[in-house]
Amino acid sequence: MKEAYLEVTFLRGRPIAGYYYLPRRPGDKSVRTMRIEPGLVIDIGRNGKPIGIEITAPGQITASLFNRVLRELGLPALKRTELTPLRVA
Repeated sequence: MKEAYLEVTFLRGRPIAGYYYLPRRPGDKSVRTMRIEPGLVIDIGRNGKPIGIEITAPGQITASLFNRVLRELGLPALKRTELTPLRVA
């Protein structure tokens, strides 16, 4: 996968979880996780690079918090609108 994308899981029309897939090679799998903020868990691949970010508490995540995490990982920030699915009420 060459581009990052957000996948959101809904229950009764409300977001209950999300996963931000980061660019990775085919077959890359998580070998460990790292909890970094309340509601965010980074999946780390065998090569030590992040392959995804689990969003376990969508209601607690702001665009600025998520973008701070991306910057710390050396990744480009998202536009606020790209996180809109996490805000659906």
